[in-house]
Amino acid sequence: MTTATPAAPPRPSAPPSPDRHRRRRARPGRLGLHAFLMTVSLAFLAPLLLAVYASLRPYEETAEHGYFSLPRHLSFDYYKQAFSDSGMSKYFVNSLIIAVPGVLLTLFFASFVAFAVSRLKMRGGLVLLMVFTAGNLLPQQVIVTPLYVLFTKIDLPYWMSDSMTMYDSYWAVIAVQVAFQVGFCVFVLANFMRALPLEILEAAVVDGAGVWTRYWRITLPLCRPALAALGTLQFTWMYNDFLWALVFVSDGDKLPITSALNNLRGQFFTDYNLLAAGSVIVALPTVLVFLLLQRHFIAGLTLGASKG
Repeated sequence: MTTATPAAPPRPSAPPSPDRHRRRRARPGRLGLHAFLMTVSLAFLAPLLLAVYASLRPYEETAEHGYFSLPRHLSFDYYKQAFSDSGMSKYFVNSLIIAVPGVLLTLFFASFVAFAVSRLKMRGGLVLLMVFTAGNLLPQQVIVTPLYVLFTKIDLPYWMSDSMTMYDSYWAVIAVQVAFQVGFCVFVLANFMRALPLEILEAAVVDGAGVWTRYWRITLPLCRPALAALGTLQFTWMYNDFLWALVFVSDGDKLPITSALNNLRGQFFTDYNLLAAGSVIVALPTVLVFLLLQRHFIAGLTLGASKG
């Protein structure tokens, strides 16, 4: 006679994980956040997209049907005309002559000061950092006239300036760009360097490394993401600047690319579709620099956003 084995009692269902409820509750908010970010992104991209759209259409078509109408004809003719009529190749070189040395000098001086302030035991380091940071609060337009008078009185040899002074030379624009951008870069790099492990530099000191070795061979390689992010921003700001070159350069052949757009404006009539094509061409180098340094740029911006 066989006895039936009692059935196993049903297992109680596991209580729902609080993380699951948290994810469910957070999902509508996350969708709302994504919708908000997409809306803001489209709002920032709308002028650029409209400029690209207008640059591909004839002016007669937009004048008759409006800029927000469907296209009847699209072409790249305006891009060819804008590049040839404005002489952009010459102005591109002028902008690179100003922006590339300006970015390199700014990052070098800023990293040097940031290393001294954050990693060397020096008196007044915090005060020095505050002075560099406070320099960014000074409106640039306030000192236009004093700088103009100063640069006309600084003599330079002929091989550095055709005018024999700092005025009407690339050196004046580069000096002003570096002077105004160093403070911001010092502030960012000093905070970045403070987050680096101090034990690395202490081990280098034990091995006999000097100040230059600790700066050039140890600290700077670790600051590559921050330097890439700052380099991208600095190149964009110096490349797009129009004020300082207009004030300190009188020779039209030395003006940067931003001034080339004035050559596309007529005396009695301006083709804004042609001007839009020129604006898109002018913006291409900054977009290219961002794409080349995108990985380092994002790493520099997000560094320190999470721990662990």
